Amino acid sequence: MSRLGPVITLAAGAVLAAGLGVASITATPAADTTTTATDDNPAAEGSAAKENTAQPSPSPAESEEKRIEKADYAGRVKGNGALIAISIRDGKAIGYFCDGTTESWFKGTQSADGVSLKGLGAGKVTAALGGGRAKGWVSVGGKKWSFVAPTAEKPSGLYRASAIVRGAQFKAGWIRVKNPNGGYTTVGAASEAGSPVPVPELNGEQPTAPLTVGDTTIYPKDVDGFIEEMQ
Repeated sequence: MSRLGPVITLAAGAVLAAGLGVASITATPAADTTTTATDDNPAAEGSAAKENTAQPSPSPAESEEKRIEKADYAGRVKGNGALIAISIRDGKAIGYFCDGTTESWFKGTQSADGVSLKGLGAGKVTAALGGGRAKGWVSVGGKKWSFVAPTAEKPSGLYRASAIVRGAQFKAGWIRVKNPNGGYTTVGAASEAGSPVPVPELNGEQPTAPLTVGDTTIYPKDVDGFIEEMQ
């Protein structure tokens, strides 16, 4: 009798399962073709596991290179005493090199973790961004120098002014950087009708304060005030 017990139990289970199967088929108009992982189908279980652990595809916005909304860098160029400034606004980038005599403006774009800017002729600036600084190379007039420009906080940074003075186009650019031992160093250059002229001195406390050139008042602007003009 002890051997008949499991056989009867299995038979009863089979009948019950068949009954449930019929009930299921009757209650379900359409069959579900989705593969389900069971103990009898380890391959399906592996497929399900892979599907569950797969990383979602990045959205188009996430796939785009990260743009820097706002950043300013200003520092010293090694080897010639010049200053350099780089500013970025929403992926657009500009740069300015000046040693008090020679000046050069650059423009371009920021991508990933660097910038690549072009100026007149073969002028070029390339820099890697990170760690609170811009580090790279600047080429002007066939010469090339390295530089490290830390993040600039006002009044450090880049300034520019343009106006009609004595009937001619006047342009000026300045870079101001903070000295390690206190105070600031400012270097700039100016031109009138395309010829170099003495550059007016920026206000020490407020670099955007009005200046007088001849009989004309000029208004230096920070980057936010002229970056679109440069582009």
